[in-house]
Amino acid sequence: MSVQLSFIVALAILGLPLFCVLGGVGLAGWHTSGGISNGLGEIYGKLTGAEAVSLSTIPMFTFAGYLMAKAKTAERLVRMSEALLGAIPGGLAMVTVLISALFTVLTGASGVTIVALGGLLMPELIRARYTEKFSIGVVTGSGSVGLLFPPALPLIVYAFIFALNAGQGADAGHPIDFAIDRFYFAGVVPGMLLVGILLLYCLFIGLRTGVERTPVDFNKFLRAAWVAKWELPIPLFIGLMVSGLAHVHEVAALTALYVFVVEVWIYKDVDLKRDLFHVTRESMTLVGAIFMKIAAGILMTSYLIDAQVSQHLFEWVGQHVHEQWLFLLILNVLLLVVGCLMDIFSAIIVVVPLIVPAAAQYHINPYHLGIIFLLNLEIGYLLPPAGLNLFIAAFRFNRPLTELYRAVLPFILLMAIALAIVTYVPKLTVVPKSHDLHIEANQTDLPP
Repeated sequence: MSVQLSFIVALAILGLPLFCVLGGVGLAGWHTSGGISNGLGEIYGKLTGAEAVSLSTIPMFTFAGYLMAKAKTAERLVRMSEALLGAIPGGLAMVTVLISALFTVLTGASGVTIVALGGLLMPELIRARYTEKFSIGVVTGSGSVGLLFPPALPLIVYAFIFALNAGQGADAGHPIDFAIDRFYFAGVVPGMLLVGILLLYCLFIGLRTGVERTPVDFNKFLRAAWVAKWELPIPLFIGLMVSGLAHVHEVAALTALYVFVVEVWIYKDVDLKRDLFHVTRESMTLVGAIFMKIAAGILMTSYLIDAQVSQHLFEWVGQHVHEQWLFLLILNVLLLVVGCLMDIFSAIIVVVPLIVPAAAQYHINPYHLGIIFLLNLEIGYLLPPAGLNLFIAAFRFNRPLTELYRAVLPFILLMAIALAIVTYVPKLTVVPKSHDLHIEANQTDLPP
């Protein structure tokens, strides 16, 4: 086993894709233990179980998001928002935060938001006399702030992976009640808190620097809203889940169909012959990468669980950390490092199964744990030296990484404040119970 692992690590250093590393570790472990068929059976069982219903939404939401990124949706929404918020100090920066959050929700990938909106918003910010440093910072820093709102892909993937591993906490004597449909809305209030903090910072910058402001133009707003009228109802589809009128996979199918009709046949921004193939290929490439990581991650984590690695970690933590607040502090630091070094989907697949028993030991509400996890990874996208969004923005704006480090520092600090509040005020993640898809290890709720 040690020789096999050394070989896999060497290949990883040479650039072996992460899903191959995860799958290779799992295959090597199961081969050594003589249970390779058990490992493959775990993949089949978990990808065809009741929890896997949520995975069917990923291709549809991703396809819809990429269609909107290809179309002129951002341009229409920016014109509408600027007509209403332009009179507020820092109004255009606020528009940048809000539109970026919306696009990240729809595409599930913050890098896509930076690439798609950077060319549109950066010139407008510079024209309005924002400094170049702040303009780059707000576009880059806002790229990941939508990941706490449904139907962002990390929420769906996290819910699936946690549901698969919820039994570990129950087996450790700490019963877990976790409903996938409820978790989708656990991040709404924390997400609004994060966006609100960034908007206040934009207001402060607007007041301090005296950037250009435009009077409120209701006529312009109404004209822009009329042009964007077909796209404005899209976020309302999520209300079908809240009201219980539709399940998440039904909402995903409806969203994808509606966006397709609107962008291809009403606005005609996406040409069937010229654009549709490329949009489909790009969106399904992301989906394929997520699914491959999930399958490989299941293979590896099932072996780690069989080898009782998570149980040993659970016992070690229990011996050295005795307070919930300290456990949360240590968890935040570790997750920030993970978020800086790994993409969000890989981090979810690898790390979540390892922390479930320990979190249950300290009576961390599962919804609270999930939002803390995702918020840390949002910040990790911006953390030097290897945050993913830093590299994307450096390429998009043709700037050195050191310049990006300085530009995003205020946004890292503001997001860290939001993280501290969410971490130690767990009631922010409380959501009402529903009667939709319910994946649980035990009927008993953990205390908040």
